[in-house]
Amino acid sequence: MYRLTTVLITLCTILFTVLAAPLRLDGTATMSLEKRITHTGEGTWFEVGTGACGYTDTDDDPIVAISTGIYGDGGNCNQWIYITNTDNGQSAYGKTRDECESCDSGSLDMSPSLFEELSTLDTGEIPISWHFMSKGWSP
Repeated sequence: MYRLTTVLITLCTILFTVLAAPLRLDGTATMSLEKRITHTGEGTWFEVGTGACGYTDTDDDPIVAISTGIYGDGGNCNQWIYITNTDNGQSAYGKTRDECESCDSGSLDMSPSLFEELSTLDTGEIPISWHFMSKGWSP
């Protein structure tokens, strides 16, 4: 009886270990969770054109330029960002399409239409918090 109990416990342990293992998505890679980092800084606006990501946009598009330090080699191009004006609580989504060489690491430069979702253009500069959405996510 003791031997049967030991065998059953061992089999259950192996089964639960296998079930708890990460699943392979395509046979080679495992899915990982990215830690969401909330950045804080200043939000400004700029007249949009052809950005560092290589796309031509207009002032009516919800475009974001991120700091050079975060932009790096452009790995965040086309990634959506959730931005909040910390003064009034207004929030909006913008798409990363450009690099802002004059921005501090937590600051963003936005298209006029995106900035207007958070404040008036006359304000010029607003305090913001923001984070990247998961890659591939779209509003």
